[in-house]
Amino acid sequence: MNIRDKRIVIKIGTSTLTHESGHINIRRFEELVKVLSDLQNAGAHLILVSSGAIAVGMGKIGLREKPLDIPGTQACAAIGQCELMHLYDTLFGRFNHNVAQLLLTKDIVEDDERLQHVQNTLDTLLDMHVIPIINENDTVAIDELVFGDNDTLSAMVAILSDAAGLIILSDIDGLYTSNPRTDPTAAFIPFVDVEKDEVESIAAGVGTARGTGGMVTKIQAAKLCHPAGIPLWILNGSDPRNLYDWLDEKPVGTYFTPKGDADHANR
Repeated sequence: MNIRDKRIVIKIGTSTLTHESGHINIRRFEELVKVLSDLQNAGAHLILVSSGAIAVGMGKIGLREKPLDIPGTQACAAIGQCELMHLYDTLFGRFNHNVAQLLLTKDIVEDDERLQHVQNTLDTLLDMHVIPIINENDTVAIDELVFGDNDTLSAMVAILSDAAGLIILSDIDGLYTSNPRTDPTAAFIPFVDVEKDEVESIAAGVGTARGTGGMVTKIQAAKLCHPAGIPLWILNGSDPRNLYDWLDEKPVGTYFTPKGDADHANR
């Protein structure tokens, strides 16, 4: 894909950033920032939607299990978000890139005036060649204000920023006919047309203990992007170099076709 001067939203899942313990996976984090910096150097205008605040907060204060109460969860998010942004700022700074933080709740994008302010801020940051890093504002969000998962948030960000594509980095290669962790006969699905393919039933239950979504939420994100003409890819984030294969248009991950993709409409 020719990414020069194009806006690309990349959603980074909790499982990509952390170990099972909840602590930061330092080696992968550093490699990911290096690859993302290279894409930015190649001319892309990157927008990151980063999960991980709650898990990182838990790891930092030594919690093995997620708090069951809302204040405890929000406290972990507050601790972890600070740590995440410190790491992003430090690592991107090594490659001479600046970052900025945006924390959103659902009511913001549902209000036209407030949404316009978000779009104006994103436009200005991108014009400054600053990489926006977006997360849900878990420290204040309640049930009525949450997106529910960052897959949905990343789709909303892709739409409001008029992105050329959305990439979701997960802990799995893409969509399979069943859960490949438990079914050795599971077959990989490289292309999905969300208008034609019935995929929700086979996607249920494929997720991670450290994230809030699963494959179903990624399919829902693809359905949000589809009518806006935004393609979506699911790539395995365990090796950030998969982004180079994506850039070189090599077969990697699952591609969810956008509306109007004639190349795959009649496959």
